Amino acid sequence: MRTPFSDALAAGPVVLDGGLATELERRGHDLSDRLWSARLLRDDTRALVEVHEAFLRAGARVVTTASYQATYDGFAAAGLDQADTDRLLRRSVELARAACEIATLATGDVPLWVAASVGPYGAMLADGSEYRGDYGLPVKRLRQWHRRRLEILADAGADVLAMETVPCLAEAEALVAEVDALGVPAWLSMTCAGTSTRHGEPAADAFALARDVDRVVAVGANCTDPGDVAALVRLAAHASGKPVVAYPNSGERWDAIRRVWAGPAAFRPDDARAWVAEGARLVGGCCRVGPAEIRAVVSAIIAR
Repeated sequence: MRTPFSDALAAGPVVLDGGLATELERRGHDLSDRLWSARLLRDDTRALVEVHEAFLRAGARVVTTASYQATYDGFAAAGLDQADTDRLLRRSVELARAACEIATLATGDVPLWVAASVGPYGAMLADGSEYRGDYGLPVKRLRQWHRRRLEILADAGADVLAMETVPCLAEAEALVAEVDALGVPAWLSMTCAGTSTRHGEPAADAFALARDVDRVVAVGANCTDPGDVAALVRLAAHASGKPVVAYPNSGERWDAIRRVWAGPAAFRPDDARAWVAEGARLVGGCCRVGPAEIRAVVSAIIAR
């Protein structure tokens, strides 16, 4: 029997994986398609299991599914119907679970968990909107858009839903309301610039949305510049009263027009010790953070 995820957070820091899609690209997979890593749920499932395994071998205890950009609209544009999308969403959880089962042969009784990635509406648009949050949909419409995907991923057996790279208050409100109604554990992770959401609202307001929602087990930030993380961890802990999740990107910038990463990397695994001291309990990496960096995070916050 797996240790409940919330119990693990209470016991101490838990290391997440890193950037699934960018590690796939590093290994030579072409993810220039609008489906991004979700394409491999249909075309190359073995590649996904191998990357999940690589992060687990590096010491991650949570692997995040390839469902970030797996949406009904996105798959419909690729010629797949609702039943096909349901099947691929379930497959994302099954593949992550399979990697955990393989890794258990080496880790023994160390608990491992599957986090089902729930990316924002803007990810489906594949135009960088998740870094602007300017799609202007009301909370009611966003709740409707996210609902079935949340239901399917929860029913597929994920240990926790990772509502991640959320760029605006409206979408945070929609997601928190949906998981509260669904009754499954989830974390809420905003993508921020400084201490504001990407849409320019106070990040503290987003974190505070989860304060009285028991099903939200952690709040924090991901796909954010590493230099902003310490302040965001403090802010999230104070505003929410909950454990904090922190998994920044490498510090490089994604150019959505040219579809390339630019700028220097600034991710320093040793910084994770300071994040934990400020209240972070889920720590890992996002885009361009690979197994080597996750291994160093483990060394920084677990092995000392």
